[in-house]
Amino acid sequence: MKSERIAPAGRKATNVSLDAELIEQARALDINISRACERGLIETITETRAERWKRENAEAIASYNAYVERNGLPLARYRNF
Repeated sequence: MKSERIAPAGRKATNVSLDAELIEQARALDINISRACERGLIETITETRAERWKRENAEAIASYNAYVERNGLPLARYRNF
């Protein structure tokens, strides 16, 4: 899987719509809303990339698993356990 930078290299102002109650709670707890949104976006990007990779490589993974089922692990004879 290609490694791509997730953390922002710089800041860019943007507008988002968030639940008003969440904003009030965050402010009451002195939570940096921009940073919290950024962390959530990073998490979502990471999860989406992982799911996409799984879908794109499902055929190869299934093929390898079938090979192992038929032939065993390629280096099994070197295992000490």
